[in-house]
Amino acid sequence: MNLALRDMRRNGLRFFLTTLGLGLLLGLVVSMTGIYEGALDDALRLPRASTSDLWVVQPRSMGPFAEPSRIPRDTRDLARRIPGVADTGAITFQSAQTVVVGRPIRLYIQGYEPGHMGGPPTIVAGHGITESHYQIVVDASSGLSVGDKVPLGPYGDRFTVVGLTRGMVSSAGDAVAWLTLLDAQSLQFGVAPALQRREKAAGRSASETADINAVLVRVNAGASPSFVAQEIERWKHLSAVTQRQEESYLTVFVIEKMQRQLGMFMVILIVVSAVIISLIIYTLTMDKLRAIATLKLIGAPDRTIVALILQEALLLGIGGFAVGLSLVEAFKGYFPRRVLILGPDVATLFAVVVAICLLASLLGVRAAIRVDPAQALVG
Repeated sequence: MNLALRDMRRNGLRFFLTTLGLGLLLGLVVSMTGIYEGALDDALRLPRASTSDLWVVQPRSMGPFAEPSRIPRDTRDLARRIPGVADTGAITFQSAQTVVVGRPIRLYIQGYEPGHMGGPPTIVAGHGITESHYQIVVDASSGLSVGDKVPLGPYGDRFTVVGLTRGMVSSAGDAVAWLTLLDAQSLQFGVAPALQRREKAAGRSASETADINAVLVRVNAGASPSFVAQEIERWKHLSAVTQRQEESYLTVFVIEKMQRQLGMFMVILIVVSAVIISLIIYTLTMDKLRAIATLKLIGAPDRTIVALILQEALLLGIGGFAVGLSLVEAFKGYFPRRVLILGPDVATLFAVVVAICLLASLLGVRAAIRVDPAQALVG
């Protein structure tokens, strides 16, 4: 017979509660891993959605996400003339706080020129921006719906939500929104409506007179992004950052501390889990010392007793891990930040839990092997 299963059935309630408690603890470890991966994926979603090969920014700057960048609007046209460039797009970035129907909402706004690079990715509801002013596309995580009115800027301009995206947030977890470049410049650089009217009367667009944060560049098929970047830096005296560099800057300079903090919490929780599992297994073993002594008295070999302890330890650890993973999967939608559970992370954590259970059982095995069979005859 399998002594471990028989013992667990005999003490079913105790093992159930122990496994549940261990599952809650391991669920914290799994959720920390998911939050870590989710934060990284969220931070990279916006730059990856641009589908650009290069980011043209202020000289000696690392890009609009890692540090401020402000360049003239006509940089887009200058970059478009560089050999090997297929398309360009002028963009701005800014954070905005607003209140809609009494509910505070924080948005990360990207301004772009409709028809050029920098617009929203796949729209899951509504449509893209079709007017020059006062339309906004926003991510569904904001809680807004198509048709909602969103007040923005010092003049209280009301923008109508015309489209929704899904899964587009900034590195801080704020929902991303898209405005026309002119509206975004009005919010960021203080291009007031009166100035817009004067510029229009003069035959110029206000977007041509205000600055932007970056220019997105897509190169022709077969062209080298590095070569185009060198040409832009050489002739236009700007910085041209490749997509890979921009993602690296964002990871290293923007979210590195948060990643390190989450990583430290994971290590602490794993150590605490190891200590608790060790204590649980040792306590369960000490409670069975008389039964183990009886097994020895009737001639059971040491390997049978060792197998009993190891199997109980593995069943507790694997059961607790399954409970923790199931709880996180069931409730991850209620976390304030996205929890991204990846297969490789689950496999790694599972291996760690198995290793901890095996190591933690050593104390119990040591106590069981040293027990005197004569204890079975005492009292």
